[in-house]
Amino acid sequence: MIGLKLDDRDLKILSLLSQEGRLSKADLAKRVNLSPTPLWERLKRLENAGIIRGYNADISLKGVAPHIEVFVTVELENHKAESFQAFERSMDRHEEIVACWAVGGGFDYVLQVITRDIDSYQRLIDTLLEGKVGFARYYTYVVTKPVKLRGAPPLNFLLGRDLPDGSAGDGTE
Repeated sequence: MIGLKLDDRDLKILSLLSQEGRLSKADLAKRVNLSPTPLWERLKRLENAGIIRGYNADISLKGVAPHIEVFVTVELENHKAESFQAFERSMDRHEEIVACWAVGGGFDYVLQVITRDIDSYQRLIDTLLEGKVGFARYYTYVVTKPVKLRGAPPLNFLLGRDLPDGSAGDGTE
């Protein structure tokens, strides 16, 4: 559910920040045709509504340290609420698990793991299995190369504006 009405200027702010998070407030204000105070008020409103969750650097780990990235699909043994809750709580205990999504379909969760090497990944899995977090089965997918990394969210597309085929996106011809 969307609780905040966003106008074109809000969308432009979000789009610019998702692509260029280090823009100064002065530059951002200029690019959306606002003075600094109204821009600041909009940013605070977007932050308070939870739409802007944070400002992060996009770090190339290749330049920092050797590592592997692994995606893991997980099916739980038990499909009771307390089993899901216990599993989800356990995810925060492991810094190598950088993302976890509950999914529909044949699996219950998809994990994104970034760790030093395959041995440290296996130690993580062993720890999870020994910790009785409820795995029925899991499948490991080692990333061999990034093809497309997460980009800016397609705000205009999601809102039915500026679709690639030029349509309005509202189902009318």
